[in-house]
Amino acid sequence: MLGGGSRWLAVGLWLLLALAACSAAPSYATGAAAIRPSCWTPASLSEDPYATVGQKGRWRCGPGKPSIEAERVLLRFDLKAGDAAPRYLLSRRSALEAVHLLAIDEDGAVRRASIPAARLASSLAGGFFKAPLPLVSRRTRQIIVAVDLPSHAMTLDRAYLSPRDDGDESGDMRFLLILAGLAGTLAMPLIFNTAFYRVLREPFVVWHSLFTLSLLATILVTSGVAVLLFEPPAMLLSWLTTLLFGLSVAAGAMFTYGFIEPGMMRPSLRRLLPPCAAWAMGLAMLHAAFPFVARPIQSSLYTAAFAPILLVFVICMVDALRRGSRAARFQAIGYAPMILVGLARLVTGVIPSLSFADAMLLFYAGCIAEVLFTTLGMADRFITMKRDRDHARSEARFLERLAETDALTGLLNRRAIEGRFEKLRAEGYAAMAVVDLDQFKSINDARGHAIGDAVLKATASALRQDPSIRSFRLGGEEFVLLLRGDDATMAAERLRRAIPAAVADAVPGLGRTVTASMGITAIMHGEGFLQPYERADTLLYQAKSAGRNRTRCGMSRMLGGEPASADQAAA
Repeated sequence: MLGGGSRWLAVGLWLLLALAACSAAPSYATGAAAIRPSCWTPASLSEDPYATVGQKGRWRCGPGKPSIEAERVLLRFDLKAGDAAPRYLLSRRSALEAVHLLAIDEDGAVRRASIPAARLASSLAGGFFKAPLPLVSRRTRQIIVAVDLPSHAMTLDRAYLSPRDDGDESGDMRFLLILAGLAGTLAMPLIFNTAFYRVLREPFVVWHSLFTLSLLATILVTSGVAVLLFEPPAMLLSWLTTLLFGLSVAAGAMFTYGFIEPGMMRPSLRRLLPPCAAWAMGLAMLHAAFPFVARPIQSSLYTAAFAPILLVFVICMVDALRRGSRAARFQAIGYAPMILVGLARLVTGVIPSLSFADAMLLFYAGCIAEVLFTTLGMADRFITMKRDRDHARSEARFLERLAETDALTGLLNRRAIEGRFEKLRAEGYAAMAVVDLDQFKSINDARGHAIGDAVLKATASALRQDPSIRSFRLGGEEFVLLLRGDDATMAAERLRRAIPAAVADAVPGLGRTVTASMGITAIMHGEGFLQPYERADTLLYQAKSAGRNRTRCGMSRMLGGEPASADQAAA
């Protein structure tokens, strides 16, 4: 359980991670060389972008944000004398159909380039795509960018021109190295999960591994690390970002479903988590596969559709914390930054007047905090579950031993011998003897059951004297011996003959000698308990019929150095 000091330390740690990430992160589109659009205008796909240049009345200049309601949106970038010549258009990745670029000189000369979405390259600036501009000279005064079927407003809001790919500066490379290091730390919990799963075999360990992998992949895809390593197309990364977000939410929901201890969450709330996981994955797949179905409002609807999932998760955490869940304490601390990220995206994605905030820097810090504290929680859960499981196993073994032990004599009972018979046979026990006290009922009738119990205890004491012989009480005054070795029959006979003296010593004043009869038989290959027991029991009753206090042996073994006859009796 996290104490007050540990709780503040935990909160401080993830805040420190967030601040460290923010301080190390580069700020794109804020340098002196970055050129932001001056005006914008909606257009149709059939219009020539160049035809709009002279239509000054249709351009919307000022603080307003571009709208994605039109099929095509044009952005105008005005270049001033002395500006560094831009080489690239950079903007946030999202689904679109094509980008058209026009460089217009002061004398009206135009140079064009059109790039379909599939050919847009990824920028080292995390989450951005880049498009090379047509030749920009000192005489170039305007750059017109036409974006066909934009699906997210941030593609227009974050667009800017730059003389370089903003992710290849030394400071930016340091940030990528930091992110790569953070991504590397996410691999460590996967090693721990492998060890946890080998012991626990709990589904939540698998879900935590999938959750960690999805966050690791998200960091690689949304930052410039993947571009540095693989140079994948921008639209592929945009598609992967959508799917990985849904996978992260789904795996996180299923992890919570199994991770919170039984009884520490209301069952009705727990049952909501698997549908939430399916809902998140379904939303992501549909949005990634069909980004233009309801294009002007689809991104806002997609973001708003995650609100019920976030609400269910928060309610589940509050309910588990109120019930005293140890797992929920770790999970709530780890998930706190991600909840803030979700709230920021939800609010800014739904309210049109606000610029969309993806909060990626806090997201990176939250990934580390989330995996760190959920892994610590899993280690705590592992220790608790292992302790409970070991205790349960100890209790089970104790109860099993108790169920297999005769309470009066301390010998193992029939259940024990039947359950262990194959194992004992494999250990070399090759003969069975059934021992029965002679005329024991008369002792109970004449002296009472307390004296009878004392006689049974003394008999058991006599039969357990030889460590090479396994003794069992089957019930009443009947005992079974399992024998092994060349002198097995003689050893059993010695124990049978020791019974009278043991009883006389333990129960003085009994007034009579307590004797026993015995039947011995070999255990044939492949036999279970019942077959040799029936043969030995038959031999026992033959011994009783012959006068009691004697042994009948059905084996060809030697008894005391002489061949054992059918009516071998004790002296």
